Amino acid sequence: MTAGSDVVHPRKDSRVISDWQPEDPAYWAATGHRVATRNLVISVPALLLAFAVWMLFSAVSISLPKIGFTFSTDQLFWLVALPSLSGATLRIFYSFIIPLVGGRRWTALSTASLLLPTLWLGYAVQNPNTPYWVFVAIAILCGFGGANFSSSMSNISFFYPKQRQGFALGMNAGLGNVGVSVAQLVIPLVISVGVFGALGGAPQPAADGGAPLFLQNAGFIWVPAIALVAVAAWFGMNDLTTSRSSFAEQAVIFRRKHNWLMCWLYIGTFGSYIGFSAGFPMLVKSQFPAVNPMTYAFIGPLLGALMRSVGGSMADRWGGARLTFWVFALMIAAVAGVLHFLPQDGQGGNFYGFLVSFMALFVLSGIGNGTTFRMIPVIFRTLHERLSASADAAGKKVAAHQASIESAAVVGFSGAIGAYGGFFIPKSYGTSISLTGGPSLALYGFIAFYVTCLAVTWWWYYRRGAETPC
Repeated sequence: MTAGSDVVHPRKDSRVISDWQPEDPAYWAATGHRVATRNLVISVPALLLAFAVWMLFSAVSISLPKIGFTFSTDQLFWLVALPSLSGATLRIFYSFIIPLVGGRRWTALSTASLLLPTLWLGYAVQNPNTPYWVFVAIAILCGFGGANFSSSMSNISFFYPKQRQGFALGMNAGLGNVGVSVAQLVIPLVISVGVFGALGGAPQPAADGGAPLFLQNAGFIWVPAIALVAVAAWFGMNDLTTSRSSFAEQAVIFRRKHNWLMCWLYIGTFGSYIGFSAGFPMLVKSQFPAVNPMTYAFIGPLLGALMRSVGGSMADRWGGARLTFWVFALMIAAVAGVLHFLPQDGQGGNFYGFLVSFMALFVLSGIGNGTTFRMIPVIFRTLHERLSASADAAGKKVAAHQASIESAAVVGFSGAIGAYGGFFIPKSYGTSISLTGGPSLALYGFIAFYVTCLAVTWWWYYRRGAETPC
């Protein structure tokens, strides 16, 4: 670097960057864009694998009785639900880890941690005497996959300038979310054949006399990719020293009103997406018994995942609050459509109208995932610009840095809170059906919740004169 140059380039062989300036146009054009793109390209498959592992038991649980495990329906339901509970809870801690450890180190280590549930599951299903508590432990470990989302999104947010974060976060999360559909597509295929030959173990005979299953492949199939991506993350990604901060610096978000408001909105978007993904097959089976839900189960999660990056890009152009407002308005209409096409007292109903309405919910929640995340950095940048309005240049620079720290922490923390939807939406269906005989009560509850999200978006972020327009 020449004397007096304003652009600081990291060494090409350096995995630690000590002077990261994405908001500097010259730096971004010369160095930043290339480095950020490389980190994003590795982050996406890491997050896709994380989501696939998170959803393992959604496909594995229904096959356990087929190979002789005598778990009750309630026990199988808990195996499906536990990854969402553990993943959402772990996300709270993962939200703050990147500034403490570094994005490269943590992405590599957290990806490698996915080997624990996948390898253990592969061996556990081969022994018909494996006790239930072992599967409970594996299901809890699958929550590592769900937790990785918060650290991954926090990490990527540091690499991109504010005006490009909607696209970057949308791509990372949107393509990462495809892992839900990938798991639901891949697992039914690989458990029917001996993918790894003798190395993978013998098939398990079917309890009903049907074709034997290689259920161990539901875990083993992900192992090579996990190992490869973990190595790629260790050697190909970067740690940013400029993103380093203490927990105390990040914990200030708990005193920020907008942290809690965005958590509420993200429950409405991502919580809906992951909850609908988990609950859709069960809802179809209970309301339209003649329909095979697995024929359609992967479509909605795939649409929602792909639309997330679209939502981020649209928000970059038209504003996150405007799009988020209309997302919730249309989600209310889509839930009304689902209610209209449901059978009443077991009679009538229109499956294809129900399907179209539900696919609209997936698309809208996917768009909303991108638009809400685009709002967060704008909100916290605006907040700190106001707080530092009377400060000198050095004070404004410190404020801008703190804004990036807080927005990254909110991105991770709101992702943690939103993930609880993966448990509560399916559970609300079950509660509604047990109390009233149908899911309508739960769906009316969703409408009421979306109305509150609409009101929050309009009042604080969208209306003329809003406190923090974004």
